[in-house]
Amino acid sequence: MRHFLDIHKTPADDLRGMIDDAKRIKNARIGLPKGTPDADQPLKNHMVALIFEKPSTRTRVSFDVGVRQMGGQTMVLSGNNMQLGHGETIADTARVLSRYVDMIMIRTFDETTLLEMAEYASVPVINGLTDRTHPCQIMADIMTYEEHSGPIKGKKVVWAGDGNNVCASFLHAAGQFGFDLTVTGPETLAPEAESIGWARDHGAKITLEPDLEKAVEGADLVVTDTWISMHDSQTTKERRHNQLRPYQINAGVMAQAKDDALFMHCLPAHRGEEATNEVMDSSQSVVFDEAENRLHAQKAIMRWCLAK
Repeated sequence: MRHFLDIHKTPADDLRGMIDDAKRIKNARIGLPKGTPDADQPLKNHMVALIFEKPSTRTRVSFDVGVRQMGGQTMVLSGNNMQLGHGETIADTARVLSRYVDMIMIRTFDETTLLEMAEYASVPVINGLTDRTHPCQIMADIMTYEEHSGPIKGKKVVWAGDGNNVCASFLHAAGQFGFDLTVTGPETLAPEAESIGWARDHGAKITLEPDLEKAVEGADLVVTDTWISMHDSQTTKERRHNQLRPYQINAGVMAQAKDDALFMHCLPAHRGEEATNEVMDSSQSVVFDEAENRLHAQKAIMRWCLAK
């Protein structure tokens, strides 16, 4: 059984294979209308359940389109309709869904929901996001960097802002893909020590630097994310804004990085907060390539899960 649960739980060689496959998939579609099926139909006669406990735009659309382009069909299920884990156990839900579908993608809150789903499902389970990690996003980010700037191994990546789930997956990726990662942000929002330790134990150079401009010096890639969650209270939003305002990515900050450094944001962005319009719309910004590559990276992940 091949589940895609996290970057640090997937062999590094397999991750590299998925990135290479994603590039091949994207190149094969150049010039084709967006609705055109892939020449290769690895998901023909396959049904994929897409479970969303959290609202989504990019994850929902990219997985749905990806499955359809590869010849499969999707069943989109919301957490509210399913009452996942309320009444029927997650384990029983996993067993039942496995009788109906060939693969499950789940976007949820608690990591334990994902892990229990994978433990009891008899079909592959993909982590579409949890409060702890977001591996599909980082696979698209690695792909995007390498499209524009070549191999990411040995490069300096800077994460600015909240040490959240996307940051955690970047830490895991540093260990698996061999790049250096500098994290800059308030100490109160630092990433989990466990993720930092895992990356260091696997050979990555991880630096925690509270000074934003110092952190960005010589960077090959600068990455940030939204400062707030859709579920934050107004008080929490105001507190987080106060803590993160000094970590806004603007033109002056990007000037400290290498001249050819790239800028990424996994979107949705609150323009003028975590990054200025000047940066978001600059020639260094690859945020929309990054968004597109969710489609291609996730198609490669699904193919890997089904050994296609």
